[in-house]
Amino acid sequence: MKLGHRLSSIVDMIPMQYQHIWDCCCDHGLLGAEMLNRQLAKQIHFVDIVPDLMATVEQKLQRFYPIATDSNAHLPQWSVHTQDVAKLPLADYNGTQLIVIAGVGGDLMASMVNSLIQNNPQLTLDFLLCPVLQVATLRSTLIQHRCSLLDELLVTENKRFYELVYVRYQAEGLAASKPLNNPLVSLFGDKIWQLPRNSHPASTLQTADLQRYLTVTINHYQKVAHNKGQQVDNLVAGYQHVLQQLS
Repeated sequence: MKLGHRLSSIVDMIPMQYQHIWDCCCDHGLLGAEMLNRQLAKQIHFVDIVPDLMATVEQKLQRFYPIATDSNAHLPQWSVHTQDVAKLPLADYNGTQLIVIAGVGGDLMASMVNSLIQNNPQLTLDFLLCPVLQVATLRSTLIQHRCSLLDELLVTENKRFYELVYVRYQAEGLAASKPLNNPLVSLFGDKIWQLPRNSHPASTLQTADLQRYLTVTINHYQKVAHNKGQQVDNLVAGYQHVLQQLS
């Protein structure tokens, strides 16, 4: 099955440098299957907490991506994990790891990322994240953990906008001894507003699209403030400032 623009953009963002990639995208294994096709890592891990869903995914993997033998030992391997994303056994695996999470709200995604980092402070972990709404909550969590920005991109699919945020958490102690040259994650985004994005052929957005997304986001947080009484004035002001810069 062909991937939609959002999932295709996620795969396009992943460099071929990982030992392990964890597909936590609630997409019935489509993203991980494309990673296997492109041989993006030595092992692709498929993760979901729903047993029936993972049983179906495993059956399809066994059919289309049989476990390696002498004739196909060079191909990437796969494994299936029926469990909570927040409790992934990352410490059981050696080598570089990327956790890809999409298809859930920013609040839940922030909780997942927070748990993974707190449970594995000794590991350097990369995250590629695509939340549904509440992006500021997720970015705030990444800022708290001093995550470095590797890349970010805004994509649209079915008239909805999605932020793709690709970051790195450096293991405790390593951040001080071997700091990255990359900037830290920002609350409102940085590269995401820069046009043209020649490094991302998948991005066809124009300035008007960015302005529309910002307007939708501002309206969302204004409604949150009105309906729930939450103090989000700083978010509204921050996104309004970005919008003014694009005008």
